[in-house]
Order: sequence, then C-alpha cells, then structure tokens
Amino acid sequence: MQPFFQYLKYFFYIARNWSISIAIHIIRNEIKGEKKYGINTTGADELKSLAKMGIDITHATIYMPVSYDVIEHFFDKAHIQQCQHFLDIGCGKGRALCVAAAMGATKLSGIELSKALFMEAKANTAITQQQYPNTQINLYHNDAFYFEIAADVDCILMFNPFDEVIMSGVMENIDISLANNPRKMTIIYINPLEKQVLQSFGYKQVYYYKEKIYLEGAIFEK
Repeated sequence: MQPFFQYLKYFFYIARNWSISIAIHIIRNEIKGEKKYGINTTGADELKSLAKMGIDITHATIYMPVSYDVIEHFFDKAHIQQCQHFLDIGCGKGRALCVAAAMGATKLSGIELSKALFMEAKANTAITQQQYPNTQINLYHNDAFYFEIAADVDCILMFNPFDEVIMSGVMENIDISLANNPRKMTIIYINPLEKQVLQSFGYKQVYYYKEKIYLEGAIFEK
C-alpha cells in the first residue's frame, strides 16, 4: 500500500474509533516518525486473520503502534540507553524496537503472536540493524503467555497488548525470571488499562504521562 493511502486509511480508522483530533495528532507523528526512522509500521490490525486460523484471540487487543511522540518520551524518561536487555511484548511491526535502538539500546528482543506482523517486524528491524550494526535484535513468533523471560531482561514495554487474564500470566513469567535472577525490573506500560495487575505483583508506578486521551502511559519499577 502506498504511504499516502496507508496514512489515510489509518487516519479514518483512528477518527472512527477515537476522535478526529487524536487522528490528526497521530498521523502528523506517523509521517514524521516513519521518515525519521526509515521504517514502515503504520496501520492497525484487528487480528481477524488469526481467528480464521483457529488461534484464540479472545484475550488479545488489536494491533496499533504506539505514537512516535509517546514512545520517544517514555524511552527518554526510562533511560532506555542504559538498559541491559529491552523486551517488547507484543512488538507488532517492530516500531518500538527500532526507536529503542536509535535511542541507544543495544540488546533488544520482541515477541509477536501474529505471523504477518512478525514478518513485517523482521523487515523493519533489518533496516534498523543495518543502521546500527552493533545492536542485537532478536524476534520471536510466540504467545506471550508461554514466553520465558530471559535472565538479563531488565526493561519491558507493553502497549496494552492483552486483557487481565494474559497479563497475569505474563507477570508470573516475569516474576519467575526475577526469582531465578534477582534484578531491578522496569516496565513501560502504554495505555495502562490493566495496571492493577502490575500493582498486585508489587510494582510501583514511578512516572505517569498523558498527552491526550488514549495517549498515556506509566513506568513501573520493582
């Protein structure tokens, strides 16, 4: 799809589901961000293709990339360049991974349930990998509920990827990793609808930011 029509389609999708003012704000950042990082991550996916293949998406949310201005803001506040291993749970087309690499993170991983989005993430991160050859980016086509958190992951991003059921399982996986390898953990949670789950696992909110409705997030630490 040509960029103009891709942006136009995405604009109407956001305007229909959220509001015109938010759509204008996001599309402006889409055009600026895609050009800045040289990647193609615009668009939404309701994951209907997964449902047709018999994959349970009951607890998953639709794919939408986090707005460039929001993710840059949170990566700056979380000092992403200092993290040892950054993990994006529900990485979609790989936008956050590419931005994190550009902002100084050197070891990154992403997990994505959708094979189509996973393949697009591979293409986008390959571009970033060429720009930053000393950066290590690993992608996994997997279900977050069953994904084992690596022993050195110390910063995790989630953009409201699933409901309370899956979130609880993911948090248990993180807890197991921390129990086996004690360390400080930072979680960047964009559109934090299930933040009570994080708090029930002992995480404290250390930062909150809201640009507009739906364009908000928080940083949690433990």
